[in-house]
Amino acid sequence: MGNTAGGGKAVPRYMQIAEEVVGQIQAGVLKPGELIPSESELVRTYGVSGGTIRKAMAEVRASGLVETRHGKGSTVVDRPPVRHRSSDRFRRSHRQGGKAAYLAESAQSGATAEVKVLHIGPVEVPAEIADRLGVDAAAQVLARRRLYLRNGTPVETATSYLPWDVVKDIPELFAENPGGGGIYARLEDHGHEFAEFVETLQARPSSKVEAAELALTSGAPVIRLVREAVTTSGRVVEVCDTLMAADQFVFQYRIPAAD
Repeated sequence: MGNTAGGGKAVPRYMQIAEEVVGQIQAGVLKPGELIPSESELVRTYGVSGGTIRKAMAEVRASGLVETRHGKGSTVVDRPPVRHRSSDRFRRSHRQGGKAAYLAESAQSGATAEVKVLHIGPVEVPAEIADRLGVDAAAQVLARRRLYLRNGTPVETATSYLPWDVVKDIPELFAENPGGGGIYARLEDHGHEFAEFVETLQARPSSKVEAAELALTSGAPVIRLVREAVTTSGRVVEVCDTLMAADQFVFQYRIPAAD
């Protein structure tokens, strides 16, 4: 591996190490399911500090080729990450075919998906969510909190908040299994036709609680994705607050260039 980038600029040592580890994975030297050498082993191999190795491993994790689990170290992923396709995720045909977005995406990537319902019931709406839903602060809304697993590993949590006046006459939304196509299908069954979904993403380190819930090491990168489901009448009928293990997802967006 060279020590300079284009234009003669020196490549930081941690980047050189990260590129070498990624190259070993891509070449099959490190195989799917195999443990990456520990920090102490890498320190001895490369003759650098633990801080340099930690920076290198952060770059390796960002590649999506490894996953880090608390108490288990880092392993080479045995399947590609779930790929979110903005133009396809909430296609009505998926709902009509009985597939919610996460299940459809997981199936496309060849992964085995599982959803565990953690809570369903009325809650006092958080201030940020109230603003997005256009309801009064501290109003009662329905919350549906889930844990999503991929090949048996927790990869995201999601809480859907729905206005009470919208859900009170849709009993399926209070059930653990709302039926084929998920809650969006049930909302459309009751006349709330969707026009668009607006998503906001933020990458940040995980808290201790978040890391424990997703079986990550504390401070491991996560993505917070907040989605607003907007109907043809312009109303937001659901806000979904999702926290995702950053190494398990790839986001792909199609952005029109025309006026």
